[in-house]
Amino acid sequence: MDLGLKGKIAMVAASSKGLGFGVARAMAADGATISMCSRDQESINAAADKLRGEFGSEVLPAVCDVRKLADIEAWVNATVERYGKVDSLLVNAGGPPSGMFKDFTDQQWQDAFELTLLSTVRLIRIVIPHMKDGGAILTVTSGSVREPIERLVLSTVMRSGVAGLVKTLADELAGDGIRVNNLIPGRIDTERVAQLDAATAKRTGKSLEQIHNEAVAKIPLRRLGTADEFGAAGAFLLSPAAAYITGATLRVDGGQMRSVAG
Repeated sequence: MDLGLKGKIAMVAASSKGLGFGVARAMAADGATISMCSRDQESINAAADKLRGEFGSEVLPAVCDVRKLADIEAWVNATVERYGKVDSLLVNAGGPPSGMFKDFTDQQWQDAFELTLLSTVRLIRIVIPHMKDGGAILTVTSGSVREPIERLVLSTVMRSGVAGLVKTLADELAGDGIRVNNLIPGRIDTERVAQLDAATAKRTGKSLEQIHNEAVAKIPLRRLGTADEFGAAGAFLLSPAAAYITGATLRVDGGQMRSVAG
């Protein structure tokens, strides 16, 4: 399927690996120009080289810590200076640490706010003026916005705020031709999931194999998803092929979430 991304300028945050790279790769495969970032120069350069080597893509790699306003401004400015506009934006960042409510200090709550919610606000606010012909914005959140996940209280609270922002902006920005949607990953085979599994194994005394098998047993498709599968869904929602979809939340979870709506 041709998603209509050829010649489109896509900004993809936190995209040196994992979910972000999956979306960047899917968009590059359909012909998009990719402006991608991470906190590490070597990692983002390597990711950009992969896209160039595989698809011959035009790629702008940048260093950006999304917790820092100056970094976000510099990344957006570099993108617009080179390409003149932005057509789509994937809002993405690493997740806050796991733990129970009683475990976290005020500073840890503040850190989670800056990483997950404030970074989303800033990215969207700064990019919007450069979406000259309309555009698409997609946020990556978590299944915790529908069903709170044990020991992910920081993520649940902050990502729920992001989900509320998406619905609000879908209304506010529709008149400017800008669509805003939300994408929920289930258990995708990424470094983040591996880290959470390792923490669970350490806390419970179970083996990593036990943790994996118990998790897979709860997924109707009986396997973890891949970053490429997640990326394909993200590329679709950021593309002209999804021109009549806004304010929506799509789950890429193998059927794991049991809620009927949303």
